[in-house]
Amino acid sequence: MPGRVIAKGLKVRYAVVAGGWISQGAFIPGIPQTTNSEFTALISGDPVKNQKLGEKYNLKHTYSYEEFPKALEEGGFDALYIATPNWMHRQFAVPALEAGYHVLLEKPMEVSEDDCIAINEAAKKGGAKLMIAYRLHCEPATVEIINKVRSGEIGDPRIFNSLFGQNLKESNHRAKNGYDAGPIPDIGTYPFNAVRTIFGMEPIEVTARACKTPGREFNFDDIVSVTLKFPGERIANMTLSYTGSSVGYYTVIGTKGQIHADPCFAFAPGASIDYVQTNEKGEKKTHKGPVTDQFAGETDYFSQCIIDGVDPEPDGEEGLRDVRVIVAVKKALETGQTQKLEPLPSRRHATNDQARKFSYGKQPKEEEFINCETPA
Repeated sequence: MPGRVIAKGLKVRYAVVAGGWISQGAFIPGIPQTTNSEFTALISGDPVKNQKLGEKYNLKHTYSYEEFPKALEEGGFDALYIATPNWMHRQFAVPALEAGYHVLLEKPMEVSEDDCIAINEAAKKGGAKLMIAYRLHCEPATVEIINKVRSGEIGDPRIFNSLFGQNLKESNHRAKNGYDAGPIPDIGTYPFNAVRTIFGMEPIEVTARACKTPGREFNFDDIVSVTLKFPGERIANMTLSYTGSSVGYYTVIGTKGQIHADPCFAFAPGASIDYVQTNEKGEKKTHKGPVTDQFAGETDYFSQCIIDGVDPEPDGEEGLRDVRVIVAVKKALETGQTQKLEPLPSRRHATNDQARKFSYGKQPKEEEFINCETPA
């Protein structure tokens, strides 16, 4: 059966599933900045959010989680942005996709490979478009870096190093739900996806070490170091942390130069993705990316894919491949042994035509957030 069809000239109507900080502070404000999308429904486990956000955005449709089947029946939307905790993605994505609704699903895709496979099968069954919310696949500077490395500008890429961390509040739900809400699934997805995309290949070995910061009330290791080995004797090292000051950078070292991106994962009004490229003579050139609403960019791109009837580049297979790494890291930590992964062929990568530049619209003030707070 085909997924929901959007006629040319009409906008894709989005339902937001979960009204947490990422929805209120990033996704919802980005929708009006797009050319082809609108916010028409909210599905939340919090009746106060439903009431107040419904009034704020003049929504005709708000539902509790228990009313999700009713929401699918009434059809006041064409697509869903799902931003629940990771382990709840499948329960909303599968019935929506099977019913022909398109889904923009936050990363990581889910907590197990079986869950990801079930979501992908649901998309095929319902004929719906599924995109994993890799917003950086639509960010101009990131796409530029990917294409520079893959076109050979720094020679053969051999080494990838990254550090990504934030000082997570212990009141946040991520602090209380074990490994599946910890730094590897939550923020490790960024460097995992970056190196896979930049190298243009999949890891074949995973090694990990971790520690728990004294005095922090987390029920998991909050600092994790991961090494990925790739075909051709390539290595990626990354450290992920929920403790310490905010940081996010990576360096790609090739046989004829290197690229150092800092900042490279974050989003915020006024912020940009910047990088320094060094050639084999040691000459440096600084590149400052545009300030762009990354959530507006990914939404506009996905909506255009829906309208044009084409499959998005960061699809369910892309999400599954990152979850494969996340699961392997967990096993490596549990066993203390290197985990071997089945070799997989390379995938298509982000291209210039999916990069988007949008100005930021009106951003909610801290006191305007409803029953949520910034995570760090």
